[in-house]
Amino acid sequence: MTRRASMAASLVGFGVSVAAIFLLPSVLELFTLINATIYVSMAILALSLALIWGYGGILCFGQAAFFGLGGYTYAVAAINFGDSTWAVVLAMVVPALFAALLGYFMFWGRIGDVYLGVITLTMTLIFFKLFNATAGDAYKIGKAALGGFNGIPSTPPLNLPWDVGSPLAPEDIWYIAASLLVLLYFGSRWLLRTSFGRVVVSIRENERRSELLGYDVRRYKLGIFTIGGAMAGISGILFANCVFVSPTMFSLFYSAQVIIWVTVGGIGTLLGPIIGAIALQMIVAKLGTLEVIDPNVVLGSILLLFVLLVPKGLLPLMQSGFDRLRRPKAPVPVEPAIRPTATPAARRPEPVSAPVGSAPATNTLGGS
Repeated sequence: MTRRASMAASLVGFGVSVAAIFLLPSVLELFTLINATIYVSMAILALSLALIWGYGGILCFGQAAFFGLGGYTYAVAAINFGDSTWAVVLAMVVPALFAALLGYFMFWGRIGDVYLGVITLTMTLIFFKLFNATAGDAYKIGKAALGGFNGIPSTPPLNLPWDVGSPLAPEDIWYIAASLLVLLYFGSRWLLRTSFGRVVVSIRENERRSELLGYDVRRYKLGIFTIGGAMAGISGILFANCVFVSPTMFSLFYSAQVIIWVTVGGIGTLLGPIIGAIALQMIVAKLGTLEVIDPNVVLGSILLLFVLLVPKGLLPLMQSGFDRLRRPKAPVPVEPAIRPTATPAARRPEPVSAPVGSAPATNTLGGS
């Protein structure tokens, strides 16, 4: 796809997104709109892993840790401050700081890819066990009781900045969530076109070569890992405003789901994981209402199907099919008709006349 075509597609996609943001609240019911907000918040979580894994080459099984930290930080800070303004800021800063701290020890310790995945998954499960064990009045952070397995059901909703008396309605939270998804998507595209983003992609392609060219790959990895942690924290904030925070945000279920979304949507793309996250959540929700088959079985089957048959993912498959349709067919060369040429008729040998004055030929057989 040419640069002009890519820009035109981006403008069309941006226009469609803006139209959908403003039209859906007038079309959908309240329950469906809240579910749509949840899908969008999870799409931001998938986008964070798409940036870290697809472009940074860092297979992180711990995005659910940053997701849960964002939700819990928001809930605890909003209860203690009585205002969501600074709670939102803290809910982005805390996951980013934790990602930076964890990434520092992993990247400066030259941890391999396999052990990096194990460490991030272990941190997620540690948080899951930790917050599950916080039941009782003794486990409080200021005014906020952590609630153990039940979480914090009384999570305060977002309000206008520094205006506690103006809580946002579900429609307003939808506008914020959908707008953030669009901004983070185009912001990620812009980031990858900067010199920082190009170096990150080069590290994914060949880390040793990038290091030999003079780049400190540890700093670039830490930077993209921290950005992904902050984006996952934003996803946790939006999820906390649609449901409530609980230890299940750190569960293996969310850690595995986000990897499935990115794999199905297309590793190495930004739009693919967003499409995969929203589409698979809708499929799982529909199957849950039918009560015919376990949605997790269907989700696992879809993952196996894509890994074995469509390893590049859904979006690259759609792009290749679209390019094949747009590509003009090469004309079939037509060979010119060959006319048979007339062969000259066989000439009879002309009789050789005897030279003048020579003796007549005699009959050697003795006949007359």
